[in-house]
Amino acid sequence: MISQKARFRHARKLERLAGYRLPDQAFHGATLEAVSSRLNFDRLDHTLHEQILNFIHSFMRCTCRETPQCGCPEKKFSREVLELRENGLDHRQIAQYLQEQYGIDIYPADILSFLEDSVHVLEAIRDIAHLQAMSTLSKRADAHIELLER
Repeated sequence: MISQKARFRHARKLERLAGYRLPDQAFHGATLEAVSSRLNFDRLDHTLHEQILNFIHSFMRCTCRETPQCGCPEKKFSREVLELRENGLDHRQIAQYLQEQYGIDIYPADILSFLEDSVHVLEAIRDIAHLQAMSTLSKRADAHIELLER
């Protein structure tokens, strides 16, 4: 999953603020827990403060009982990457956007690989939907494939 490749650029700053060692993976359980409850936001510089707030707002808002360990942040991140591609950004632009908006570093090649895998999954969905005479689902999958491949 693409969220496993996402790393906070300023993980060491977050670690110092949390007061204990944190992995640099943005969607690791310990990192999500620290970001959601243990950070003193007043001690963050303005840019990092905005990036962390954007991260929380975009990926960590859910009503699950197990939040932030529920899987919703990872799903929302994957959806964000797909939506950015469907809106016309290429893999390099997506990586740059994620870095500027959320302070997340991710290799453009990892994004490209995720997008290619997503197209293959959508093709399988389309083919099965076609076999099951689910034309609406087949058309929707086709539309998403077209947007991802342009």
